[in-house]
Parts: sequence; structure tokens; C-alpha cells
Amino acid sequence: MKTRFFLILALIIPIAGLTQTTEKKPIQKKDTTKTADKNINLKEVVIKSKRPLIQMEIDKTVVNVASMISSASSNTLEVLEKTPGVTVNANGEISLNGRGGVMVLIDGRPTYMGGSDLASYLKSIPGGNLDKIELMDNPPARYDAAGNAIINIRMKRNRIGGFTGNLSSGYTQGKFARNNNSLNLNYNHKKINVFSNIGYSYEKNYSLDSYNRSFFSPADVQTSRVFLNNEQEYKNDGLNTTLGIDYAATENTTYGVQLGLNKNQKNGYLNSSSNNYSFDKLDSLGRGYITGGDEKTNLNTNFNFTHRFGKSGKELSADASYLRYTGTGNQSLQNQVFESDGLLSGSNDFLYHIPAVMNIYTIKSDYVHPLKNKTKIEAGFKWSTVKNDNKSDYYQVEGQQQTIDNGRSNHFKYREDFSAAYISAQKAWKQFGIQLGLRAEHTSAEGIQLGNSAVAGSSFTKSYTQFFPSVFLNYKLDTISRNTLAFALTRRINRPNYQVLNPFVFYRDQYSYTSGNPELVPQYQYRYELKYQFKQTLRVGLSYNHFTNVIFNTTNVVDNIFITKPENVTEGYMLLLNTGVSLSPAKWWYSNTEILLSKMGLDGQAYGEKLNPSTYVARINLLNQFQFGKGWSAELGGYYASRDLNGQTFTAGMYRANAGLQKKILKDKGSIRFNMDDIFHSWKYENRSIALKQAYFYQASESDTRRFGIAFTYSFGSETFARKSKHRDNSLDEEKGRMQ
Repeated sequence: MKTRFFLILALIIPIAGLTQTTEKKPIQKKDTTKTADKNINLKEVVIKSKRPLIQMEIDKTVVNVASMISSASSNTLEVLEKTPGVTVNANGEISLNGRGGVMVLIDGRPTYMGGSDLASYLKSIPGGNLDKIELMDNPPARYDAAGNAIINIRMKRNRIGGFTGNLSSGYTQGKFARNNNSLNLNYNHKKINVFSNIGYSYEKNYSLDSYNRSFFSPADVQTSRVFLNNEQEYKNDGLNTTLGIDYAATENTTYGVQLGLNKNQKNGYLNSSSNNYSFDKLDSLGRGYITGGDEKTNLNTNFNFTHRFGKSGKELSADASYLRYTGTGNQSLQNQVFESDGLLSGSNDFLYHIPAVMNIYTIKSDYVHPLKNKTKIEAGFKWSTVKNDNKSDYYQVEGQQQTIDNGRSNHFKYREDFSAAYISAQKAWKQFGIQLGLRAEHTSAEGIQLGNSAVAGSSFTKSYTQFFPSVFLNYKLDTISRNTLAFALTRRINRPNYQVLNPFVFYRDQYSYTSGNPELVPQYQYRYELKYQFKQTLRVGLSYNHFTNVIFNTTNVVDNIFITKPENVTEGYMLLLNTGVSLSPAKWWYSNTEILLSKMGLDGQAYGEKLNPSTYVARINLLNQFQFGKGWSAELGGYYASRDLNGQTFTAGMYRANAGLQKKILKDKGSIRFNMDDIFHSWKYENRSIALKQAYFYQASESDTRRFGIAFTYSFGSETFARKSKHRDNSLDEEKGRMQ
């Protein structure tokens, strides 16, 4: 199977390109040789063009989602999986160019979720709602210092005058069916611009996980083994809506308000079976049954203001935002243990109720002040407060009777106050440019573990102020900016997600628990990067990243049970070489290739075991687009990831191949799209443990990744004139990704 994949790569690795096609109706004019006052009759000029998939800008890489054929039948998480440089692992954790801890923004604002919760949220947003994805390896000082990098997902928002809109509906079939539907509407008239996005998605999926776990004595003699199989199925419904209004009070002043609602409901089951061996003799059998679900609601509001001081280039912007997050989760678990001869020896039934409420308030303002000689100063501030309330009520079940178990129940409250200010200065000469920035951030937090009759209460407080400098240098190697060199030095912080500070224990199966850790401290990173770029064709970046207090999930083995919780490790490093190539040897063929080579390693301890693994990593992302004429186009792509290091786990290399076909219809206002994802069903995980105390595991897992899809898109409405708003809605980017 791997041979097939590399044969495909050999066929598609010749780099080609996408050219913009321009069709113009002929311009006709009457004979003007006889008299100069004859009327000139110009026919309508129609320009049609397709945005390229990748666009390189000074401070970011822009991926135009509409240029992906498969986007209309995919959800947002699936679109991210196919975005060059972005990786999504089996737990839904997102990394950019090899670095985890990424801050994901929606229209410049955070969702305040991370891990599986963020993955579920992104699955609820249809790909047809997306306009573009902005990738920022080194965000400037105006952005919060949180996160190792930033991915900003921009929703469709048409500013063309009149009433316009577009519709997208997609269906995919693997083992189970999914669908993604979106409607985007916009009305722009004189001083008013009204826009709305509505999306609905449905997903049914499965996962199969098999574990082989071995346990050893202090003398390194194997004492027992467990073979564990988990089979999971779940259904996920997502509704995502946005409504916004911009009002241009004057030529220079614009006010805006935006409301958003996201609802996500998930239900499913997990069945587990295990065979337990003691010194290679079958000792017992285990069976587990879990059913449950959760419903999450995000309600957010934003008020924004932008004022430009005439034509001076000075600009003042501000916005205030509020987000309320609620979640109601429940799980019912039944564990049974059988003797080796099949006789039932024990049973344990219990259930969880896991309600959660979070309220977040933010205020932010930015000011831009141009000076003479291509000089500009920016400054701003931000304030936010977060109030988080989580409960975990645990009940023992005997028949129809439920009895609360206070020893395993939990009520955790957390509050965090955050304030920041920044200043940056830019100066450009004929061939050289420099930008210097300094951001100061203060965080104070309080966590309270409420006690009960069985567990004593506890609390913690944290308060710290940090400074985050940034330096950006840019040099043009020629007078027409075909060749450029850039250097960046940044310091960033990765704060613990709100939920992982909660010490409660969550049960996945009878042999696997997870827990939070209130003793976590922030992770810090210094990043040094040198970049070279040749037009929009070649991009090469070499960076070194040094991390301290690295946050990652560690596993402790207690009585043959794997208990996973986040810990701080002393330090880590990552050396990255990232290369991107986009060329067009033919008008009908475009190919983009992203190659990442890196070496990464850790240096620390986990539960008394030395933890200093290192590995080399290679990732290759290929996407070819073909234009056949008469409205036909196609895609063919593939992604390869070599062995990777994830905490105490090595993940084996794997690959996937994708293809798509599109036909433009209805005078190019509509399209029908077909796509295949993971054609060979090769995207399967194989994990092996490292540095586990007196234990070892091997895991293999798969899910419903091989799929066939069909989608319909249509754009409609009248267009009269264009008017742009310069408001930058990025006020809530500090807390993004910090709730799980």
C-alpha cells in the first residue's frame, strides 16, 4: 500500500501552477476619426479570476479555502487537516509547522476551548462558511503572546453592495454518513452593511482502538499483560449562526455589532473488552459499557468601533466582547470482571453529571500613528476576565438507586484576570525594513476546589507579569522585491487550558483515567527564524525553538491503570526547516508542495523516569489543481508524516491521499463537486510508549477517514458597489484554546 502512495507522489511531485484566467468581452467604440464629439460605446467588461490557494504576505500565509474543491463537503476541522503546514492528531490537537500549542481564532476572536472540545466546535462549522485561513508563525506585538503560533479562520463576509449570498450543501459517505450545509447572506446599502452566516452539520463516526499493555517488576521482569479493545460510535449535530451590522456614521467612523451562537450536541457509546494475563496465564476477563453525551452552547456578542483621522493614516479602533459557554455532559458506565472460566466475579455501575459554565469579558483598543519617512507606531491595550465553574457529580448505581460518591465528586471554580499593553514601531527604507515590539502582560488567577463530606477543600492563587519582545527584519535583495530575506525573534507563552487546572479524575475505561493538574505553570518559548522568499514561488524558513516548562500529557501507571495528566517538563527544543514551492509549468496545472524537516527533543523527568527522547520528523504536503476548460477542474493531493514524538509516545509514520472533481454550472455561479478523502484508508495511528515506569504499551487505532463526497454551491444576488471596513476584530485572542 505504501508503494502505491509513493508511486502517486512520483507522478504528482512535478510542481506546476495555477494561473488566473481573465475573460473580457470586446471593447467596441464608434468611429472617432470624423468627429471628436461622437459618443463612445463601451460594452461591459467582465473579469473572472480564481484566487490562488496560497498567498504569501509579510506577516502571514493566507490559504483561500474556496480554492479547495473538497471544502464544500467538509467541516472546518477537515479543512484544517488539508491546509498546508497544519496537522491535526487523533485527539483533535492542532499544530502549525510542527509546533503544538496553537492559538486558533475565529474572525480574530477565540472560542475559549481546546483539545476535544475545540475539535467538536470546529466540526460544527461547515467548510462552506469559510473564506480563508491565516497562518502566523511569528505574530507581532498587537496579538496576545499566548500560543506557539496563531491560526485565524476567517468566515465569509461579502462587502459588495446590494444583496448577495451563497449556498453550500455537501454530503459524504464512509462507513457512516455526514453532511455540511451553510448559507451566507449580505446586504450593503449606503451606510448600512448587514451580514449573516448559518451553518448546520451532522456527523456519525466510529473509532477502533486496540492496546497491548505490559507491566514489569522493579527487576524488569514482565509480571502481567492486558489486551484491551475499545469500539466507539458517536453522532454529532452542530448549529452555527452569526449576525452582524456595520454602520458607517461618517466617512471616517464605523460602528459594528455582531452576535454569534454555536450549539453542539454529541451522543454515543464505547464498548471495551480486555483479557488480563498474569505471568502469561489468563487471569481474568473485563467488559465495559459506556453511554453518554454532552451539549455545548457558545453565545457571544461583540461591539466594535473604528475611526480614521482623515487621510493622515491615523486610526483608532476598539471593541468589547462577551462570551458565555455552557456545557451539560453525562456518562453512564458499567464495568464487569469475569474469571478465566467466564464466571462473573464483580460488577461496578456508576454515572457522571458534568455541567460547566464559563463567562468571559474583554475590552481592547488599538491605535496606529504614521510618521514621516515610512515610519509607523502602533500601541494598544487589552483587559479580560474569565469566570469558570465546573462540577463533576459521581454516582454509584445499584439497580434503580443512585448514591452520590463524594470521594470521587468534584466542584471546581476558577477566575483569571488578564491585562496587557503593547507598543511597536516600524521603519522602512528603500530595501531594508525593521519592526520592534514590546508587549507586557499581567495575569492573576484563583482556583477553588470546593470540599464536601469526603474531600477537604483546597485553593491556589497565581500572579505574574511577563514581557514579550519581538524583532522583525526584512531585506530586499533586489529593487523589485523578487528576492527577500527576513529575520524574526519572538518570545511567547503557552498558558494551561482552564479545564486542565481542575484536578478531577475522568474515566475513559476500566484501565484508563485522565486528570487535571492545578500545579501547572505556563510554558515559555523563544523562537529564532530566518526566511527567504522568491516572489510567490519559493519559501524557505529555518527556525530554532527553545521551550521551558514544557506542558504535555504524562502517564503514570498505578495498579495496572494508566492515569494521564498534564505536567511541566524542564525543557525542550525544535529545529525546523520548512520549504514551500508553488510553480506553474502549464496554464492548466498548479501544484503546491510543503516540506517540513525537523529535529525535536525533550529533557526532563516523569514520575522518576528520565524523559529525554529525540527524533527526526519529516512531513510532506502536496496539492495539485487542474483546469480542464468548460468549467471542469480537479484536485489530487497527498500528505505524509514520518515518525513523530508526542510526550511519552512515538507515533509511526503514515500517509493519506485525496482527490476531487468540480464542474461549474449556472453561468459559473454554481458548482457540483466530488471528492475522495483518504483513498487507501491508510490514515491509521500506531503508537509506542517511552519512559513509562515499569510499563510499556502499543496502540493501534482507526476511524471513518475514507470517504466519498458530493457538494453543491451557488452564489446569488445583485452587486452594485464595493465599500470596505477596516475594523480588525481580534479582541479576544488571549484566552483562545484554553478550555477543554
